[in-house]
Amino acid sequence: MIDDTTPIATLFERAEDYTKTSIKLAKLKAIDKSAEMVSSLFSLIVVSMTVVLSIIIISIGFALWIGKLLGDTFYGFFIIGAFYMLIAIFLRIFKEQWLKYPVSNSIIKHMMKTNRITE
Repeated sequence: MIDDTTPIATLFERAEDYTKTSIKLAKLKAIDKSAEMVSSLFSLIVVSMTVVLSIIIISIGFALWIGKLLGDTFYGFFIIGAFYMLIAIFLRIFKEQWLKYPVSNSIIKHMMKTNRITE
């Protein structure tokens, strides 16, 4: 059997196959990164909600306890509220270095992590 394909035609076929494979790999990498980010976000939300609910319940308990010690329940709630106001002020002052940069760096590290598909 005689091979009718020219070297240029073979080169174009290989380039086309390479392009299709590269596009498929890019799609798989995007899917992998998306799935990783969504699963990380979901687990972070679940853990955060659990922590928030725990803090709320513990705060109510402390407020009632402090209020009982001081004689009126509302004193305890005022003290706990003032404590959270101080935390909010500190977070507002230091939001760049405590919140923004660590979150940005974490997202960048997740996005730049070597892909397991190519390995």
